[in-house]
Amino acid sequence: MIKTNKFLRLLNMNLGCVLLAIGVYFFKIPNGFTTGGVSGIGTLLGNITSISPGAWIWILNGALLVLGFVFLGRQTGIKTVYCSMLYSAITFLLEKIVPINGPLTDQPFLELAYAILLTSIGSAMIFNSDASSGGTDIAALILQKYARIDVGKALLAVDFVVAASAFLVFNVRAGLFSLLGLFAKAFIVDGVIESFNTCKYFIVITSKREEISSYIMENLGHGVTVSSVVGEFTKEEKTMIHTVCKRMEAIKLRNRVRQIDPGSFIIITTSSEIIGRGFRSV
Repeated sequence: MIKTNKFLRLLNMNLGCVLLAIGVYFFKIPNGFTTGGVSGIGTLLGNITSISPGAWIWILNGALLVLGFVFLGRQTGIKTVYCSMLYSAITFLLEKIVPINGPLTDQPFLELAYAILLTSIGSAMIFNSDASSGGTDIAALILQKYARIDVGKALLAVDFVVAASAFLVFNVRAGLFSLLGLFAKAFIVDGVIESFNTCKYFIVITSKREEISSYIMENLGHGVTVSSVVGEFTKEEKTMIHTVCKRMEAIKLRNRVRQIDPGSFIIITTSSEIIGRGFRSV
């Protein structure tokens, strides 16, 4: 189980970096969408210097990682270093392998949608693996440690300045799209992370405790907590079973409980914050 979880996290990090790089290279950079972060700064600098945006992303992420080790030490994290370098490398390689000179279509709204969707999903997959793509995240942590500035506010301030810079470096259209993308991404990343972590919390009141508990433990691999309860109206003694399962397992469990005990009473709630064995560790 531990090896499987580690493999899935590594897969999530790698796929997240790929999606992030594709969204940045094919949709953000050609359109001048500077929706914050190192990719936004790289897009700006790539337009006003002879160095390409992909190279700037590599340089900036590398520099920020060095600063992270100097000022934060181990807080920077091996997984963040890995994701930062992998994402930078993929973006740089795409410039060499698939060179493009402008937007893929003449539909800026469509390209903004793909830019935000791909980078948001990629970022969410990386965050969900307890890592980050580095960049301005590291800068914000340094500011928090030495200037007592809130990380969220610091990141928002930096990203807003980067997005607004598109008005000066590119044009009004690019600036408006960049600001729109900045705010849209914040909501989408949170939504994607919640959807990744969504679980179902079951409370089952039943007279078939052993059969239902055995099914949950043996077939779904989840633990159960049981307690004896009495219905105030019927005065019947029954068992209350508590368990949590993945979203994909919820329908299976609900149907099986109804098969075992048609008279059972089931309460199902949704949660994206389940911490413990078999779910998130932190």
